[in-house]
Amino acid sequence: MLAAVLVTASCGIEQPQIHSVEMNQGRRYCNPLPMVTGPGGNAAGDVSVFREGNTYYMFCTGGGAWTSDNMLDWEFTPVQHVPVAPDVVKFRGKFYMSGNDCPLYVADNPLGPYTVLGQWENTPGVEGGWNDPFDMHIFIDGDQPYLFYSGRGISGIFGVPLDPDHLNRFADKPTHLFSFNSSHLWERYGEMNEYTGVAWIEGPWCFKYGDTYYMEYSASGTQWKTYAEGYYTAKSPLGPYTYAENSPLLRKTEGLVTGTAHGSVVEGPDGGLWQFYTIVLSNPPGGRRIGMDRIKVDENGMWSVDITDTPQPAPGAGGTLESIPVTINKMNAMNALSTFSSQQPGRYASYAIDNNSGTVWEPEPQDTMPVLMIELSPATRFDEVQLFDVDAVRLMFGGSTPRRGFGGGGASVYKYKVEVSTDGENWTMALDRTANTEQKNTIFEDFKPVECRFVKLTVTGWPGGQLSVIEFTAFGRPSSTRPARVAIPPVIEY
Repeated sequence: MLAAVLVTASCGIEQPQIHSVEMNQGRRYCNPLPMVTGPGGNAAGDVSVFREGNTYYMFCTGGGAWTSDNMLDWEFTPVQHVPVAPDVVKFRGKFYMSGNDCPLYVADNPLGPYTVLGQWENTPGVEGGWNDPFDMHIFIDGDQPYLFYSGRGISGIFGVPLDPDHLNRFADKPTHLFSFNSSHLWERYGEMNEYTGVAWIEGPWCFKYGDTYYMEYSASGTQWKTYAEGYYTAKSPLGPYTYAENSPLLRKTEGLVTGTAHGSVVEGPDGGLWQFYTIVLSNPPGGRRIGMDRIKVDENGMWSVDITDTPQPAPGAGGTLESIPVTINKMNAMNALSTFSSQQPGRYASYAIDNNSGTVWEPEPQDTMPVLMIELSPATRFDEVQLFDVDAVRLMFGGSTPRRGFGGGGASVYKYKVEVSTDGENWTMALDRTANTEQKNTIFEDFKPVECRFVKLTVTGWPGGQLSVIEFTAFGRPSSTRPARVAIPPVIEY
């Protein structure tokens, strides 16, 4: 068992507590995270994570809540009144939930039931107001609560102390912490950040690390794959804040993990800092998922995050093997023996392995058991054949994710199996989920490494309507080789 000093979400350091990470030894995670959904909830971005005791709580746009004791296995619980961009914080034994276009809620338990404490209000006689705020975040510093919120468009981030006895009431005039800065090119609107004077500065999240306050924020807008996250630092909650020159902290515009922003920071069961964030998909337009990765802190207190989309060691796992994608674009590779059961015009089977969330494979409606077989080593007769130790798969399904997740998610039970082969004729079961009952539209499964040349996916059941596969990825490592069918004469040097 490992001991770690943990922190609450946005509250600073607490007393050391023991938190077991033994259950994660040797385990891995992969982005986007495979979150269980259900009626009344869908993990669709604007993710807020905090710890209470030895339990982690996650709230997202889309409703509901998720709990975990290891930051790897998340259990869904329906929770009423969860707003867009929810934020939950503990103060004086109560839990307060804020969000967009809603009053402040209060409960005795992180999972509710939540009741209305009251609408937000200024203290009588205090100047300053809302400026139509959104993306609210309550930060607790000692016994003093603060509210941070976004203005609209380029307005930026604001902060105000709250009345500790009436948490929905301002205790002073709001402070304008910072606004859009066009010289920060990543903040600009557009897929190429081409708008010099347009942006949405949003998603504030404050975290105290040591004696420094880190204020994360997001730009350029949640509809773009250029959606990214930067940060400022200060020595007091209301600043003055200094821009971190290594911003953006999070930015990725290609692959399956794109538009990485609007998240939260929590100390994990391994004692390290972890960044949770929203992922903006290209399909469906505005569709969103959840990601997480480690925060690195250098000797000067600067933060950095390596955004990942391959299997990574879970918090406290350590020593897990590195795997790479081994299926990308091998449907249309020269000499490939890859095949499929059916496809529709413009919804080609090759789109299921192109490492792009903007394309999908849709089998024909009458195809009741769609099959996708990928040759991992499409060799000519003059090439040696490369075999791979395959040890994990990721599946991303489309068609059941509401745009931005508003209104909650419905049933999304997918049933499937993955088989492997060295010759394309004799198959071994690597993963059997034909009796699956979990509701997930993104799936990551580790299994014992098996050497193969072919991987076959068969989808045996889905929620209904048109099956849509955004991506199927097999992960592994090169293993052994087999000789080419035709030997190439040696080169004679003169």
